[in-house]
Amino acid sequence: MMTIQTHQGINQECFGTPVYLEEGESRVELLTIDSMSVDETGLVHGGYIFGLADYAAMIAVNHPNVVLGSSDVKFLKPVRAGEAVIATATVEARQGRKQIVAVTVTRNDEVVFSGSFTCFVLDKHVLA
Repeated sequence: MMTIQTHQGINQECFGTPVYLEEGESRVELLTIDSMSVDETGLVHGGYIFGLADYAAMIAVNHPNVVLGSSDVKFLKPVRAGEAVIATATVEARQGRKQIVAVTVTRNDEVVFSGSFTCFVLDKHVLA
């Protein structure tokens, strides 16, 4: 597995743990927990699933100054607290500073989320 060069301070309990990283590809696994649920049914808030997908996209690009510019996403199935989900990200296009990353989140073999993330690699950190 390559060395992760971005988002090194991320809370992996909230956004997942990288399990695979090669040039332009990543997989990140998230075990959802009760505190991520919005009600007594255990429905996980979509923000956690989006955050997982975003993190997978960022490390697929794997540059210290990568930022998210936009996304087009679909939430396809609900996730219940206690379930493990895996985000798979693949860089599909590079156009100068812009990279388009396709991300799919699955539970077992079932797709629960898909999206296209437009990422930008900046010359310096966005807050610099």
